[in-house]
Amino acid sequence: MKTYRRGIILTCIGTLFVSTSPVLTRIAKDLSSGQIAFFRLLFGSGFIYLISRYFKIDMTLKRRDIPKFILYGLITSLHFILYNGSINHTTFAHALCLVYTAPIMTTIISAYYLKEQIPKYKYIGIFIVIFGIVILAGFEPNLTRRMVLGDVMAVMSAFCLALYSIAGRREKDNYHLLKYVFWVYLLAALFSLPFAAKELTFSLSVKQWAVLILLGLLPTTIGHTLYNAGIRYIHPTYANLIITQEITGGIILGYLMLGEIPSTNSIIGAIIMFIGLFAVLIEKNSITKSAIG
Repeated sequence: MKTYRRGIILTCIGTLFVSTSPVLTRIAKDLSSGQIAFFRLLFGSGFIYLISRYFKIDMTLKRRDIPKFILYGLITSLHFILYNGSINHTTFAHALCLVYTAPIMTTIISAYYLKEQIPKYKYIGIFIVIFGIVILAGFEPNLTRRMVLGDVMAVMSAFCLALYSIAGRREKDNYHLLKYVFWVYLLAALFSLPFAAKELTFSLSVKQWAVLILLGLLPTTIGHTLYNAGIRYIHPTYANLIITQEITGGIILGYLMLGEIPSTNSIIGAIIMFIGLFAVLIEKNSITKSAIG
């Protein structure tokens, strides 16, 4: 139980910091998605390296480990690039709600890859989530082609987040946390470079550099690293469920800092999605125990 609580606490704290990402990404909208992802991950890996040097952690990667870390880096890079793109093409509510269908994907992938079976009753929740997505994205009164593109990018980002989460859980006993995230962030930054190369420039304003550094520090170095720490103690599906609360934090910050108000359909769709997520992730044992208690 102590281990479980540790995972919950680490993931919750990480989620608080990850919630700063949507607003910071929107503020940096003058930069391309590739640029934002590249600098964010580069700064994130840099901060992690400095911390690891302080604690004298061996960061050497064995040759046989390089191929899988290249894959992890690619997946992480795609998640951030698609995520940044979705934020800049659609509303906060759409982007965040669609990105956080990841718990559903994680549950399904875990059943096949980690050999964890999904109880049949959980599929009801999956259909509820899909229905919520249809309401959120399909019945939007101001839906445009640009928003549809952003929605598609958000769903693809969700898939990459699911793979990213499962990879972190898979390697929990194989590498020190800082060593693992350093190589994932660094390789992800390198994979992001081609997407940033066309518009890459170091002639940025003080505000732009400040935002990029904050993106590297708050949601990446602190937020995602604590998220990866939490995954080492709890199932990645539960970690995914907790980090969906970036939706709440992101929408609140978007309203307070940028004045972006979510539409009624977005709110209704998000609520239905949360009901579906709950139906997927709740255990019958928990319901029975609660009833008995």
